[in-house]
Parts: sequence; C-alpha cells; structure tokens
Amino acid sequence: MKRRDFVKGAAIAAAGAGALALGACGQKEEEKAAVPAETSKTEVPETPAAPAITKKVRELKMVTTWSKNFPGLGTGAQRLADSITAMSDGTLTVKLYASGELVPAMESFGAVSAGNADMYHGAEYYWQGKHKAFNFFTAVPFGLTANEMDAWLNYGGGQELWDELAAGFNLKSFAAGNTGVQMGGWFNKEINTIEDYKGLKIRMPGLGGEVIRRIGGSAITLPGSEIYPSLQSGAIDATEWVGPWNDLAQGFYKITKFYYYPGFHEPGSTLSCGLNKDVWEGLSTDHKAIVQHACQSENNRMFSEYNAKNGGALDTLINEHGVELRRQSDQILSKIGEAADSVLAEVGATDDISSRIYDNFMSFRKQAMGWTSLSETAYTAARALDEKLGRN
Repeated sequence: MKRRDFVKGAAIAAAGAGALALGACGQKEEEKAAVPAETSKTEVPETPAAPAITKKVRELKMVTTWSKNFPGLGTGAQRLADSITAMSDGTLTVKLYASGELVPAMESFGAVSAGNADMYHGAEYYWQGKHKAFNFFTAVPFGLTANEMDAWLNYGGGQELWDELAAGFNLKSFAAGNTGVQMGGWFNKEINTIEDYKGLKIRMPGLGGEVIRRIGGSAITLPGSEIYPSLQSGAIDATEWVGPWNDLAQGFYKITKFYYYPGFHEPGSTLSCGLNKDVWEGLSTDHKAIVQHACQSENNRMFSEYNAKNGGALDTLINEHGVELRRQSDQILSKIGEAADSVLAEVGATDDISSRIYDNFMSFRKQAMGWTSLSETAYTAARALDEKLGRN
C-alpha cells in the first residue's frame, strides 16, 4: 500500500470514529437532560440550622412580711422564690420584695388580693382583720403542732377549707414554712400568777392576742422590724416573736432577761405562700406543680432548720447572755386555756365558713392529741427520764 493511500484511509477512519463518538456523546447528553434535575446530583444537601428556641419567661413579684434575709423567715421566703425559678428553668422567675420594699409588711395581703403584687410569703393570722378564720391556718392557742398541722392540711380537709376561705379574697394559698412550737416570750418582770398579766402590754398577734385581752392584758400586733425599738422604748412591756434562734438575732436579751415557755399561742406556726387567684389560674399545669412542690419543700426545710438552730441559740442566750429561762405554771396555763377555749368557740360561731373550719379543726385536734400523747409525748418523756438517770 502506498503511503498516501494509508494516510487517506486513516483520516477517513478517524473521522468516522469521531462521528460515532459525537453521536454517542449526544445521545448521553439527551438522556441526562431527560433525568429530573433534583436526582441528577449525587451531593448530600446541607441540613438547614435548627431554629433557636426562645423560652417564654414570666416574672412574679413576691412581697413578704419579713425583713430582708432575716434568719429563717426572710431567708426561707428567698429560698422559695429561688426554688420556683430554678425548678422552672427560669421560665417562672420570682422576684422577692422584703417588707417595705414594695409595700409595708401588713399590706401584703391586700396587694396580692388586688393584683398589685403576684404572691406573698407571710403568716395567715396577720390577716385576721379580713377574716378571723385565717388564724386557723397559721396557729391558734393550744392548737396543732407542726406535724399535726401538716397532717390536717394534707389529709384532714384543712387545705380544702383554706382554699374556700382564700378564694373569697381572690387568693390561692399553700403552707410554705413552719417554725415549730414557739416560746412564750420576753417579759420585763416575772409572771407568777395570772394577775401579773393585767395591764401588761405585749406584742402578740392572732388569737393569742385575743386571749391576752381576755385575761386582762393589752395585746399589740407589730411587724418584726418594730418589736425591738418598741420594747426598748417601753411602748410594750413584753413580746413574743418565734424562738431562740430568731430571738437571739433580734437581740431581745439586751433589754430583758425573763424568757418564758411554752408558747401556748403558737404550737406549730405555719407560714404561707399566697398567690393572686387570677395569677394562679393563669399558670400552666407544670408551673402550678412547680409552685406547689416548691412550697411543700420549703415547708419541710424551714421546720428542720428551726429545729437544728434553736438548741444552740438557747444555750447561747442562757450561758453567754445570762437569760433566765422560766416555765409558765400549770395554774396560769390552765386559766389561759379556759380563755382560749372561749375565744376559739366564738370565732367558730362567726359565720358558715368559720363554723365548718372550727368544727373540722377541733375534731382533728382531738384525734391528733390522742396519737401524739401515745407517740411523741410519751417517747420524749421516756427519753428525758433516761437522760436524767445518766444512762447517756
């Protein structure tokens, strides 16, 4: 074969091959064009970023009847506020205002009832001017101990009656602290007979104060911040407050040395958290549960704190400050008891709700007293005997 014939043939072959290749390529392009665009890509599409979740935060204003950070009472209120905030992960934030910061101590009830504040921490017997039956939900003379109060509220129908009473003032209330049995108080003179109460000016709120009036004394209700200067100035002759831990902090021993027990007026003082009823009903189910459980937790915690601190504080008052510890005589307590029975019965006869609260409370007290006498009273007496005999 001649060289030029070979080259010419090769060129023709190459051109044919190129045409075949172009045809094949064109066919593939046509096939690709027929495939939907979204399936023609092999890359994994990027996942869009998840939208940020914005927490809805609701802030509640809590007013109190306590001085800021006062041991037990003020600090307990702050713990309650902090617990609700923490348990809700900040979606229900409680800001606490101590006595006088937003409203005066004794105006806490009215502020929450009217909706000018959302909740309060205080003592229900401060509101006896609104309705005397509120006394039963803090303490009444010769009433229930702290353990018995919890039992009545939780399982004896007490909470249901409290709800009914509070609803009439646009409130929903829970137990949120307890001081335990309180001391009888500080006196500028010895109390040897019931006659020594005549003309005595003593700071004592609630129905205990009414009992004092029945036996000839003059009872005055003062917030904690006003007690010391009133005792110091002679505006009052005596005062009850709480017990050794709080009384030591108040410094009453600097003015008077006679410290009497037991506190007939407050055998187990329950502190309360009251919410504006519209605010309460506007809370979500989980926020309601958080508030309720936070109150119950603080109720237990405060009671244990007082029991832990009172013993050491009493030792300090006696051994470092020369306080004279005195017990009210059985004769005096018997007379006070007679007056207390009369006062409670009169409150129970005020109206329908008072009657039902009184009947329920007294029935439960009778039942509780029988068990307490057989259990705690008998046991503590036996333990005291064991200690007296020196076996420990």
